[in-house]
Amino acid sequence: MFLSKENCRKLNKMTLKNKIEFSIINLDTWITQNGFSGFDPYDVKSIHLIRKITEYGNKNFLFEIFREIIFELFLMFPNLSRKLLNVKPQINPKAIGLLAKSYIDIYQVFNDEKYLKKAYECINWLDENYSKDYPGKGWGYPFAWQAKEEIPANTPNGIVTTAVADAYWSMYKLTNESKYLQVCSEICVFLIDLPKDKIDEAQICFSYTPIFVNHVHNLNLFVAEFLIKVGQEVDNSTWVETGIKATNYTASNQMNDGAFDYNGPPEKPQNFVDNYHTAFVLRQLYSIWQLTKDEKYFNILEKGYNYYINNFFENDRIPKFTKTRKYRIDIHSSAESINCLCELSPHFPKGIEIAKNVATWTIENLQDKKGFFYHGIFKSRFIGVPFKSKIAYIRWGEAWMLKGLSNLLKTIKYV
Repeated sequence: MFLSKENCRKLNKMTLKNKIEFSIINLDTWITQNGFSGFDPYDVKSIHLIRKITEYGNKNFLFEIFREIIFELFLMFPNLSRKLLNVKPQINPKAIGLLAKSYIDIYQVFNDEKYLKKAYECINWLDENYSKDYPGKGWGYPFAWQAKEEIPANTPNGIVTTAVADAYWSMYKLTNESKYLQVCSEICVFLIDLPKDKIDEAQICFSYTPIFVNHVHNLNLFVAEFLIKVGQEVDNSTWVETGIKATNYTASNQMNDGAFDYNGPPEKPQNFVDNYHTAFVLRQLYSIWQLTKDEKYFNILEKGYNYYINNFFENDRIPKFTKTRKYRIDIHSSAESINCLCELSPHFPKGIEIAKNVATWTIENLQDKKGFFYHGIFKSRFIGVPFKSKIAYIRWGEAWMLKGLSNLLKTIKYV
């Protein structure tokens, strides 16, 4: 169900700030009652049988159709499919990192100690659950997942680790306690050790995991941004220089229209430019420009930003999946578009109005009366009818929306 009629009436009478606060409180209440464990869009795909179907689907056309039918059923009946396949909720380190960062932001807005206590709870969990198998500190997904080869469960990777890193950095900036900066430095030890492809003397690309080399722009910039930021703080020129070389790689591969493909060369182009991965790239470019004051990064950012706001929103309100596809309207797109547009708003103020619109639309259309957010609105590939996937994904949806809404609330407070 959507929000109850009573809550809808309340929302209609509220100011935007009140709506966001109301939504945050409802979501946080659900998270508190649910706990940190939850389902994930990719947990069901890690089951051996489903991995085999996926493998055969990559080789055989009939199996590909069978695979896509199964995946659509997972979207239509997400809770039932997990029950039938005995998928258990898990704690995902990325969710914990996002929640920690969100609670820090909420604490700074509300000045309520209970949110700081929740942030510490998340940090304490992360302290105890990093990977011991690689140099430094890194975190990974609690399930196996498929890239160009299978990644075992709990293998630390750059995306999860930088989400966690953001929480430690925010806690350091909030408290000025050196122990959090020390963890940030240990995270950099892990990140700098990820496989790197040296393109030339001025460009490198970081890989997603320690297992193999690949080229993914958003991951590359998440790693680069954190290395530059922490490197400047602790006076480690190697981290800074390496981060700048990684930034140069992604910057040099911007398309003529301002977009960024998901993959970078020499990977085969995916010709896939979507909402939230584009926003990830822009958000990191913005931070890197602020850290380095290099105007070439701002020029690339500006071109990318204009492409983003002109192509990824229907009526400046509904986050589209790609430039030409409205569906899927993914909670991930809602959350990250709010995040990105808020963080860029000091220099791109038009974005804050779009962020407000997206937040309002998402609260009204995707938040359940229990407080959690649905996965999104999908359109059947076989019968052409839109449907809602009414499941709570703690990492993919709930933690990201708490971060997006808390970011928006913090931004509104200071504008």
